[in-house]
Amino acid sequence: MEDYAWVIEYLPAGHASAIRKEPVVQLVGSKFFTLLEATLTPSASVILGQKVYVGKEGRNEVSHIKGRLKYEELTNGSREILPTILKKIVKERETDFVGFINRAKSISIRVHMLDLLPGIGKKTMEGILREREEKPFESFEGLHKRVPSLTDPVGIFVHRIQNELEGKEKYFLFTKPPSLPRYGR
Repeated sequence: MEDYAWVIEYLPAGHASAIRKEPVVQLVGSKFFTLLEATLTPSASVILGQKVYVGKEGRNEVSHIKGRLKYEELTNGSREILPTILKKIVKERETDFVGFINRAKSISIRVHMLDLLPGIGKKTMEGILREREEKPFESFEGLHKRVPSLTDPVGIFVHRIQNELEGKEKYFLFTKPPSLPRYGR
């Protein structure tokens, strides 16, 4: 469950095809990168890139969560701003992502979790593993300094998360897999 989410689209009159015209936002969650759609409270004033509380109790801007979205259901505007917001989230959660680098392990005999990050080849992975054995990484900057071939650690995570949200990945490291269709619908 997400407690906070970032506004990636604001539709003051809702979707053009909607029967009921109410302010709607599309959001990306801070913890699991869940794509959500929500209605706003009458007094809410939001802007793109704003972080809002979406937990159970005490919401100020969000009236209720309409549901989880698939990447294909995002507006073009949401898709455009999403990488920028993902970058903000990754930077805000730097400790979590650096921790991922420090804890990443083999998934199978042939695949390591680090192999699944775009831009990390065998030599870079070996450098990461060697360096973290000496001392765990503490920041993105330290990671880049100790493994110079890793030029943009933040970008690597943003790219991976975006691919997971788009459904382009087999393994889900940072997002929840899209829900499967239910029978009898």
